[in-house]
Amino acid sequence: MEAYCLKCRTKREMNSPKQVTLKNGRPATQGSCPVCGTKIFRIGKSS
Repeated sequence: MEAYCLKCRTKREMNSPKQVTLKNGRPATQGSCPVCGTKIFRIGKSS
């Protein structure tokens, strides 16, 4: 799954994606950037 990395400023393929739920109850996917290692998020159901 791809997500936008704020540090690299480009879309990257997520490393070790996992499903999380935000405080407001919305589903999201959390992973890490393969290049810089920063946490990246994608809000919404993963497909």
